[in-house]
Amino acid sequence: QVQLVESGGGLVQAGGSLRLACIASGLTFSNNIIGWFRQAPGKEREFVAAVTQSVSLTYYADSVKGRFTISRDNAKDTVYLQMNSLKPEDTADYYCAAGSRIRRPLAADEYDYWGQGTQVTVSS
Repeated sequence: QVQLVESGGGLVQAGGSLRLACIASGLTFSNNIIGWFRQAPGKEREFVAAVTQSVSLTYYADSVKGRFTISRDNAKDTVYLQMNSLKPEDTADYYCAAGSRIRRPLAADEYDYWGQGTQVTVSS
């Protein structure tokens, strides 16, 4: 019922920008959290950013704070991740996730739904 679809990935030079979008359909009116995670080859999945549905609280990993901005458009059921000043170490598959009973936005295992991911490659 719930579907998350990511888009906006691609190849960009270091210092450039990309905007990822997550279209979330089928979510209820309960208080949901939408998060972005990323996973590079041979690495564990790591938290990037998250935003709450109701009061729009935001959370960021230290590695992206100041460069990435998460935002939401409830009318379009879409969450965005604006990525500026991209670095080669940002290269990864980026996943959108959603959950309604999340105590720790950093914890991937607390999210209930996941998208298929979108690839981001940053060249030096």
